[in-house]
Parts: sequence; structure tokens; C-alpha cells
Amino acid sequence: MNDEEKSYIAGFLDGDGSIMAQLVRRKGYKLGFQIRISIVFYQKNTHQDFLLWLKKQLDYGYVRNRKDGMTEYTIVGMKQVENVLIMLYPFLHLKKELARDVLRLIKLHPSQAKMTPEKLVQLSYLVDKTALYNYSKKRTNKSSVVIAYLSESHKLSP
Repeated sequence: MNDEEKSYIAGFLDGDGSIMAQLVRRKGYKLGFQIRISIVFYQKNTHQDFLLWLKKQLDYGYVRNRKDGMTEYTIVGMKQVENVLIMLYPFLHLKKELARDVLRLIKLHPSQAKMTPEKLVQLSYLVDKTALYNYSKKRTNKSSVVIAYLSESHKLSP
């Protein structure tokens, strides 16, 4: 992909996309939470072809039609999101700081098997920081929830 295409995609991400880090409750995980990293691009269903082209360019993720007339192109996963953000980073403007913080979060994230309660708390603070860039009204899993859960389940040292 040439720089002009990368710049175009970065501009689209700046305007009609999201870069997200989320704390997701997972009952099967030893520490009860997963950090999910994703990039999502949005368009009306009538412009779905553009998102299909974008998926072909980036070679990750999936496209789905929502019931509200919108289509989403979603890329989930540490490595996939890292690859896309590194490629687009020089061309981002509005979401450059957010991309920097998410890349830092990815770099600090150990494998799930090596995740410690203390590391999860440290990373959950970074997730909280990235949430300040987004406009979620439904966000309930914050670092305070992770800390409370780990404390109540005696997994976190006082």
C-alpha cells in the first residue's frame, strides 16, 4: 500500500472510525477480565462497498451489517491492531495520541497466561486513559471494577 492510500485510510479512521481498548469481563479467565483492543470503521449500509475495499487493503477483521442501517468493519486483536496502527500512525491527526496510548498498552501487555493481578491493574489504568478519547455512554468496566473484583477474590495483594 502506498503512502497516499495509508493517508486516506488514516483520515477515514480519524473521522469515521474508533480505536478502542476495553476491559471485558471473562468468567473463564483466572483474573476475570480481558483487555480487548479494536479498531472499527463505520459507514451507512449504502456505502458498504467501501468497507469491503478497506478490509481487502488491511487484510484483517470482518464486516457486518447492523440493524440500524450502519455497517461496521472491525479489527480485533493485539497483533492485528498493532500492525494497522503502526502503518497508519504517521498519517493520523485527530487520533494520533489515542493511537500512541493504545500502542503503548499493546507493548506492555503480556500473554494472557503471564498476566498478573498487578499488571492487569496497571493496564486497566491505561485502558481508562484511552476511554477519555471515546464517547461511550455504556462503559461500566473500569479500573475500579477490576481492582474491586481482584480484591474481593483475594487475587490482589493489599
